[in-house]
Amino acid sequence: MNVIWSRICAASAVLLISASCLMAQGTARVTLLMDALKMAEMMQIVRTEGLDYARDLNADMLDGQGSGFWASQVDRIYDIHRMSETTRAGLANALQGSDLDATLAFFQTPAGERIVALENAARGAMGDDDIEEIARQNYRDLAQDGGNRLDLIRAFVTANDLLERNVSGALTSNYQFFRGLSDGNAFDMSEDEMIAEVWAQEEEIRADTEEWLMGYLLMAYQPLSDEELEAYIAFSRTDAGQALNRGLFDGFNAMYTDISYALGRAVALELAASEL
Repeated sequence: MNVIWSRICAASAVLLISASCLMAQGTARVTLLMDALKMAEMMQIVRTEGLDYARDLNADMLDGQGSGFWASQVDRIYDIHRMSETTRAGLANALQGSDLDATLAFFQTPAGERIVALENAARGAMGDDDIEEIARQNYRDLAQDGGNRLDLIRAFVTANDLLERNVSGALTSNYQFFRGLSDGNAFDMSEDEMIAEVWAQEEEIRADTEEWLMGYLLMAYQPLSDEELEAYIAFSRTDAGQALNRGLFDGFNAMYTDISYALGRAVALELAASEL
């Protein structure tokens, strides 16, 4: 009996070691992918966007009177390490069983590296209101005239379901912000009322999201040739490309869900403190 149990334990140990090795390999490859996608740079851009948004919240909801506590809360909410880890978790979960090697192979090529650099540069540039308006106007102009480049950008949006996923993420974030306000006792609103309020914004959010998204993509990919953009679209349609897209949205949606709720609570706490 002891011999049999020892063999079972030994077999179990081998399985555990094998599983640990596979997990370590998976984690290492996700880290390589995060590096290839320049996610550290993207998180810094997201933090900059968030700090700008927090200043708008301070002006619009706190009459510009946000305290030092408000500033510290905002700094904590947009913590780059936590945002990165939340995004990594969503990405890693979606990529389980996918052809991660194919994804790495694409983004570690000079073309893949260039695409990531262009995407991040355009995302950072869109933080400037004047540049954002130029990008939006460019899309409005092209939408009237049409053309192959606009068709390719629309094909890219369709392949990755970018419009619907972004609209859904925005609606979820707004709902979580209302939840944070409500849980912080900033106002008394039922669940049904919050959902109704969020859905009332859907049409406006969709129109704004489409214009921002198309303007951003047209600017980001302007330096690419049609052939390079077609290759990126082709990759996006593969199983590996679809898994990556799903993982990125899962990770970013989880991150923005946490951020939006925390911002709502922080606003509520600041409002309560100002009334004391």
